[in-house]
Amino acid sequence: MYLQRSLGKNLSTFSGLRFPYISKKHTSLRYEVTVGIGGNLGDVKHRFEHLFYHIKRDKRVDIIRTSLILKNPPFGFKDQDDFFNSIIVLQTDMQPVAFLDYLMRLEKKFGRTRSFANAPRTLDLDIIFFDNRVINLPKLQVPHPSWSKRESVIIPLAGLIR
Repeated sequence: MYLQRSLGKNLSTFSGLRFPYISKKHTSLRYEVTVGIGGNLGDVKHRFEHLFYHIKRDKRVDIIRTSLILKNPPFGFKDQDDFFNSIIVLQTDMQPVAFLDYLMRLEKKFGRTRSFANAPRTLDLDIIFFDNRVINLPKLQVPHPSWSKRESVIIPLAGLIR
């Protein structure tokens, strides 16, 4: 069950059991990583819950907190359903490229296929911040280059429970 709140004509937030969430557990894992999650195919909110429990069982990462879920219009390719987006803050000992590979495996596990830029998708996982690092590699840029221009990131980030 989710509580819905309208933020205007095209934006709504949803809160449920694990979105938002804050951990009471102390972690010894070294790096804090902010991950944007999104999707617009199928039951995305249910998929987010399933992702939460999948990550929670993984000893290589600890979930620190999550944001509300934001429903927002697509950008880029606009002829598709609205997206649901949220933020998960994690702790890990993985290095940035290994962590990116971990996220790509999660996307694939949850049915992500890559057809074209900004295509509809079951799950999209983006590293927004990685422990205050600046990384410029061909396959990884941190902070995420577009984070500050996207409502789908800014609104969930602003709503994180600390």
